[in-house]
Amino acid sequence: MKILERLQEEKMISNQEICDMLGISRDTARRDFIKLVDEGTAIRTHGGIALPQLKDKIKAYKERVDASSEDKYEIGKIAASYINKGDLCFLDVSTTVKFLCDHLNTSSTVYTHSLDNAEALSNNNKVDICLLGGKFNHENRFFFDVQVASQLNDIYFDKVFLGAAGILKDGIYFSNLEDAVIKDVVAKRSKEVILLADSRKFNQISSYKGIDFSDIDMIITNEKPPDSFRKIFEENNIEIRLIK
Repeated sequence: MKILERLQEEKMISNQEICDMLGISRDTARRDFIKLVDEGTAIRTHGGIALPQLKDKIKAYKERVDASSEDKYEIGKIAASYINKGDLCFLDVSTTVKFLCDHLNTSSTVYTHSLDNAEALSNNNKVDICLLGGKFNHENRFFFDVQVASQLNDIYFDKVFLGAAGILKDGIYFSNLEDAVIKDVVAKRSKEVILLADSRKFNQISSYKGIDFSDIDMIITNEKPPDSFRKIFEENNIEIRLIK
């Protein structure tokens, strides 16, 4: 009853919170949680329980995440088709770009600072992988070193594929400063820059501006961008490619 009273107040509680509140072991708390779930008075969450009415919200969120992943999958698939035999490319750190790696089936050379990209391409015998070194960013899973970044100024890519944390009217933004530096360098060292971004990134605020719209040649996305961006795209001759 005390657990239910706390649950009514907080809507969601963890195993550790109940242990601290009642002075019981984690195993005892876990057994109480299982009983409440079996009786239909609570639903399981990661590390705790929540009120049943949150179930629909959790389900709706999961459906949105699944839909987003499917869109990113299709964006990556289309992007991979733009890599031609012998191309020298840079692949950004991005979940959408990682899907590009999963679909890449063309003999090419790829530079990347993304651990996930390198791992996705590690068994692809058609692709020569050049993984940039430096200090590893555990949160966003990329490497960065000032000297390594400066060496990119000696390379001119056929194509650069970038993700985005946010797209505002003055440019493309990212969540990490070092990552934004990398994108700024490679975007200015390529014949063609292709941005891979699902529609949620438009008008999404992030911390660090990396590139201008003048650096971009194409945007591959899942839905028609907001009308407020139309003039910007026209002025910068940016091609918009929709996945459907």
